[in-house]
Amino acid sequence: MNIFNLPSKAFFLAPLAGYTDLPFRSVVKKFGCDMTFSEMTNVNAIAYNNEKTKRMMQKSALEKPYFVQIAANNTENAKKAVEIINEIDWIDGIDINLGCPVNKARRSGFGGVLLKDENRDKLRDIVKTIVDTSKKPVSAKIRLGYDKSVVEDRAKLLEDLGIVFLTIHGRTVKQMYRGKADYDEIKKGAQAVKIPVIANGDITDYEKAKFVLEYTGAAGVSIGRGAVGKPWIFLEMKQEGNITPEQKKEVILEHFNQMINFYGDYGVILFRKHAHAYSKGLKKASEFRSKINEEKDVEVVKNLIEEYF
Repeated sequence: MNIFNLPSKAFFLAPLAGYTDLPFRSVVKKFGCDMTFSEMTNVNAIAYNNEKTKRMMQKSALEKPYFVQIAANNTENAKKAVEIINEIDWIDGIDINLGCPVNKARRSGFGGVLLKDENRDKLRDIVKTIVDTSKKPVSAKIRLGYDKSVVEDRAKLLEDLGIVFLTIHGRTVKQMYRGKADYDEIKKGAQAVKIPVIANGDITDYEKAKFVLEYTGAAGVSIGRGAVGKPWIFLEMKQEGNITPEQKKEVILEHFNQMINFYGDYGVILFRKHAHAYSKGLKKASEFRSKINEEKDVEVVKNLIEEYF
C-alpha cells in the first residue's frame, strides 16, 4: 500500500468513541500500529469551533500518518469543516465515517444511515463536497450496507468520487455488532475497486488478521474493539505471535503515563475502564479493580499496576 509509504499489509487502529483518544493512540503507535485516526468528529462541531472537538482532533508526536475522522449530514458544514482542517498542517488526511451504527447518529443522518438506497445521492453529494474541498487525501469507512449488502456499489461510487482508500466493516448497520463479520462481502468490495481496501470486524489476534488479509485480499486490517484491553495486539502483529508478560506490562504502564500526560490527575479516573479491560479474565481481578476504583493518587495507582501485572 503506497499511501504514506505504509507496509504492503498495514495494521490500522479503528476509531472507537471513548477509547481511541490521544493517549491510547500514542501507545499503539509506539508498539506497532501503522496508522491512526481521531475519534469520530461531527462536522457541525468543527464548523462552529467547538473546543471539545478541537481537543479531540489533537494528535501525539508519534502519529504519522494521522487522519481526522469526520461525520457529516449536510454539505454546507462539511465544506466549512474541511476548510478548517485544510489549515491544520499536522493533520495528514480526512476519513469519512459512513458506517456508524448507533441510534443517535442514525436519527441525525450521520454515518451508516447514508448507506440506505434512498440516501445514495445525499451520500454522493457529501463525499463529493469533502473530496473537492480537501487539500489532503480523503478516505472513507463503510459497513456492508444499511440492512442488506450494497458493498460493491458503494465501494465503486466512493472510488469514482476520489477516495484514496476504503475501510469496510463486515456487518450491516442494522446488525450493530451482532453476528459475525462477513469476510465474503468484504472480499467482494475489495475485488470491485482498484483502491486499497482495509478489512475491519472481529479481528482479535495475529492468526485472525493473517487469515482475513489472505482471504479478502485486503491491503490491511483495521482493529477497533479487538484492541480495547489489548493494545499490544499491534505488537503481536509485528512479532507474528504472542507477546511476553513483561511487554504487556510495559504497554499498560505506557498507557497510564500517557493518560496522566494528557488529562492530568483526572487521567487516573479515566484510566479505570482500561484497567478493568486489562485485568479481564485474570486472577484476583475484582480485588485489583476495587483498589483502582478507590484510588486517585497517580503514584499509588502506578504501583498497583506494576504489582498486579
